[in-house]
Amino acid sequence: MDGKKRADIKPGIKVQIVKKEDQRSGKLTEGIVKDILTNSSNHPHGIKVRLEDGTVGRVQSIV
Repeated sequence: MDGKKRADIKPGIKVQIVKKEDQRSGKLTEGIVKDILTNSSNHPHGIKVRLEDGTVGRVQSIV
């Protein structure tokens, strides 16, 4: 499942995100969702979230 729909993402699930500075390289960071930062129901580049460790990025996949 990709991270383009807000309804698929809930706090507490494990996801892979791409941070702003890693968008060119495509390096993924894995973690647990703490907050959902995107307000719209979907986003073409992935829903923006904050992980429990404070990292912010767009969801690329749900693990």
